[in-house]
Amino acid sequence: MNGRRSGAVTMHEVAARAGVSIKTVSNVVNGYPYIRDSTREKVELAIAELGYQLNVTARNLRRGRTGLVGLAVPELSLPYFAELADSVIRAAEARGLTVLIEQTGAVRERELEVLRGQRRQFTDGLIYSPLALGPDDVGELEGIDYPMVLLGERIFGGPADHVTMRNVEAAKAATQHLIDQGRRRIAVVGAHAGESVGSAALRVQGYVAALEENGLPYDPALVGEAGLWHRATGAETMARLLDADLGIDAVFGLNDALALGALHTLHLRRVEVPGEIAVIGFDDIDEAAYAAPTLSTVNPGREQIAATAVDLLVDRIDGAQDDRPFRQVVADFSIVARESTIGDAAHV
Repeated sequence: MNGRRSGAVTMHEVAARAGVSIKTVSNVVNGYPYIRDSTREKVELAIAELGYQLNVTARNLRRGRTGLVGLAVPELSLPYFAELADSVIRAAEARGLTVLIEQTGAVRERELEVLRGQRRQFTDGLIYSPLALGPDDVGELEGIDYPMVLLGERIFGGPADHVTMRNVEAAKAATQHLIDQGRRRIAVVGAHAGESVGSAALRVQGYVAALEENGLPYDPALVGEAGLWHRATGAETMARLLDADLGIDAVFGLNDALALGALHTLHLRRVEVPGEIAVIGFDDIDEAAYAAPTLSTVNPGREQIAATAVDLLVDRIDGAQDDRPFRQVVADFSIVARESTIGDAAHV
């Protein structure tokens, strides 16, 4: 027994066992000359003890790329991720790359498998959007020996380029838009109890900030929780809020699917939108423009996120940016005002 943990062994672990740098391990496994025999022997012994297998991607970066990149997202049944995947595919095609999509289901074990699994041997890099992992899992990214760009809000400060959105500011602007329409009892659909990181927590934070700036009281009864951000959970949460008779005059769905579900319940209950209750979502998915009424929403910069992620990944694959610090890019956002908040008025 060599005492190593189960799962794929990383170059980082080999370096730690041998007492050398990751770069030295890379030089040994890739056959670089001018390495001391004693150092080479230490690395080779560590490889044998740990059972390390070279990621083929490392060789591909020097001996000819595959032209394939991975995109790992939680679930394509969520419209935002389906449309994000489409945007990434188009951005990658413009750079001569083909995208292989992996769906993790927001399951921790599957998100880790994406990082360590054999598929990484056949792609030149990975665009990775985790939901199950969190800040305490940043160590899981250490020792990754292939180009990677991180998306989302679950992990900050990791050893990878990172592209994200302005969740707090955008949610604050969405809430302000409702306040500007004269709304004062604004409900949230889609909160996650106990969450401190992630989209739900950040968007609720923006909602609360807008209330405070406008001198409006925060009422926790108006914050409706929902598990998965689907239309069905949005409809169910909206029904609970209406049944509680809270005097709601507006709803902020933390994504468009939730907001569309809320619209469905309001229609079934014969509540006039926006006359009695205004509704705004978040993501600006294609369906929002074709809802009845059309759905006001936040455009979080999806196209910018996709294009930036691909550009950063290509820079790393090409090796031209190997020495630069990891970058964090935050996309721009805009409010898309439609009928669900402004009625038949002209769009702003």
